[in-house]
Amino acid sequence: MTAVPSSRYWCFGLLTAVGLAVDLVSKWRVFDLLGGPHRNSDWSYRTDFLWGRFEFSLATTFNQGALFGIGQGLSWLFALLSISAAAAIVYWLFVRGHARSWWLTMTLGLILAGALGNLYDRLGLHGWIDSKGAPVCAVRDFLNCTIPGIEFEGLRPRLTREYHWPVFNFADVFLVTGAIMLTLYSFLTPQTDAAKKGNGAPAPAGDRGATAPLSSSGAAA
Repeated sequence: MTAVPSSRYWCFGLLTAVGLAVDLVSKWRVFDLLGGPHRNSDWSYRTDFLWGRFEFSLATTFNQGALFGIGQGLSWLFALLSISAAAAIVYWLFVRGHARSWWLTMTLGLILAGALGNLYDRLGLHGWIDSKGAPVCAVRDFLNCTIPGIEFEGLRPRLTREYHWPVFNFADVFLVTGAIMLTLYSFLTPQTDAAKKGNGAPAPAGDRGATAPLSSSGAAA
């Protein structure tokens, strides 16, 4: 086991806890106000910006798949993947010692927060039940965006507001943000390390031993 500074434990734990709290509290609040899918509510929220090109609203839905609705009906599989990803993240950061990198610590803290937020829903712990009285083992989504699409009038392109982005939640935001950060790390770190080795200078303490990036496929949405 490689020694990791205590500050990384605090950073990782705090980021994961805050991210998880933001996700679960926001889901609870919006579903409490709007009710489940296809239920009427006196409360709603909708706004548009950039001269009406973009529209944002809150709309509740249950997703039995992964990010963007991929793999509908496979909640059990994505739950297993989330558990495996959580264990792999903790092992890779703190047993293998890669948490010495601040960037990786923050990146995987976000990914773990997103994975745990959606895992909570896939296990049916949110308390929603279906018409048969069984727990709804599906992710609660509520962030709804309509973004401009493009259609052509002859050869002339024209923006329309007809593309409905798949409904998502804050856990998805954390997962995507973490995946982007991990991708940037995988592209930038090898060049940095190669330059340091070429100069014969040791890597900074915060990044030693953190040259092998974890694949972003390890975190289920």
